[in-house]
Amino acid sequence: MSSTLTREAIVVGLVDRHGVDKVDVDEQTLKENSLDRYRKLEDIFGIYNLPIPAAVVRATSTDDISTTLAFCDEHGINIVPKTGGTATEGGLETIAENSIVLDGTGMNEIISIDEFDMQATVQCGVKLQDLEDEVRKVGLTTGHSPQSKPIAMYGGLVATRSIGQFSTLYGGIEDMVMGLEAVLPSGEVVRIKDVPRRAAGPDIRHVIIGNEGALCYITEVTVKLFAHYPDHNHFLGWRLDDMKPGFEILRDVMAAGYKPSVARLYDAEDGAQHGFDRFAPEQCVLIFTTEGPPGVSRATADGIAEIVDARPEVTRVDTEIIRDWFEHLNWGPEKLIEEREFIRENLRMGYTTEVSGNWSVINEIYENGIRRVRDEFPHVADITMLGGHSSHSYQTGTNMYFVYDYDVVDCTYEEEREKYHIPLNAIFVEEALKAGGSMCHHHGIGKYRAPWTAEEHGTGYRLLEGLKRDLDPNGIMNLGTIFPAEGD
Repeated sequence: MSSTLTREAIVVGLVDRHGVDKVDVDEQTLKENSLDRYRKLEDIFGIYNLPIPAAVVRATSTDDISTTLAFCDEHGINIVPKTGGTATEGGLETIAENSIVLDGTGMNEIISIDEFDMQATVQCGVKLQDLEDEVRKVGLTTGHSPQSKPIAMYGGLVATRSIGQFSTLYGGIEDMVMGLEAVLPSGEVVRIKDVPRRAAGPDIRHVIIGNEGALCYITEVTVKLFAHYPDHNHFLGWRLDDMKPGFEILRDVMAAGYKPSVARLYDAEDGAQHGFDRFAPEQCVLIFTTEGPPGVSRATADGIAEIVDARPEVTRVDTEIIRDWFEHLNWGPEKLIEEREFIRENLRMGYTTEVSGNWSVINEIYENGIRRVRDEFPHVADITMLGGHSSHSYQTGTNMYFVYDYDVVDCTYEEEREKYHIPLNAIFVEEALKAGGSMCHHHGIGKYRAPWTAEEHGTGYRLLEGLKRDLDPNGIMNLGTIFPAEGD
């Protein structure tokens, strides 16, 4: 992609349309907006090797978004949509020269909270935690609780098809979105109305949900709300020696029709990171929590306990241990600061790769992924932790969240990704696809899983390509995200 305008002309054109206050060209700001959390080490040490964007546009309205997109579409300028900035797969990287980062964090109005129709409408820059705090005041909840809840914003949550820690009960973001507003690359504003359900052709919400800024810019979202029952949680935990029976138990609970708010299975190494080795040394840990109306929550907990306790492989864990774990799930800005300082001092990186599969293959995906890293990864001696957990289950299968930490040894900060993260990520992606699972459960494809997009979708990939050709014919939206850039 190459623009018809120089870098200077791009900035002048943006200032003419928005005024100088909304067009940020501060050098350090531009550098920091050239990447996301995939390049943690380089960001921490101030190494910015990607093309630096020409400007960051601070949008405060849908009109700002529309005006910017129309300008960039006319002149072939790459746009990287952004809100909270918590992306982890390179989706916010500016890989094209003189890109524009279109920042919607200023669009932070909670437009409405409708207690009767049980829904809320927000602009893309509203933080999930802020909406949750407001709806709690009237006895409701969003039901959405990713670890990034204190800082994640609705535009990014919907664009990446995010999921929360209580998904087994409330669903993923795709189950919560009722309607939305988005702006196409041409600048055209489109709205999808919020209704409970309709059979009026394909569900066009899903053209927008999960598009990762590669098709359009999400400006407004209407989501479901749920009754909140904070006083009726139940916490259940068991320890066991192997992941395979743990997967089987998760399957039995889901197949029986129970809806816990949390259903998780940790292997020993990942569990140790959460302190589970205090009560389950070198063992796996199985966790359930339930919530809702008191009778429903209690019946759900009792039904799950009946299923799990019938298995001879398990031993009960003290309820208070699980309660304490539950109360420390989320991280916010302070956790990110702590992580950065730890990495700076220790050069120890921590990453994840989340995939999914049906019940019949999920243990195979888990075992083969761990085995391949231990047997084939050339720098396995540098890995300080290798494990994983299942945290989002369905009637037909579950996810597998591979977790790996490693010390950066004998390489530059720029070489760290190529030496460690990219090949480790590839192993888990390959094993999921080989077993017929999905290479990505909820973090999005970004730019680093884009080489496998066609394999992920198979013959259905032509539908994605058709959307890209129709909605973004000039290819200005988030080059390299979902759809591999030429040469990848």
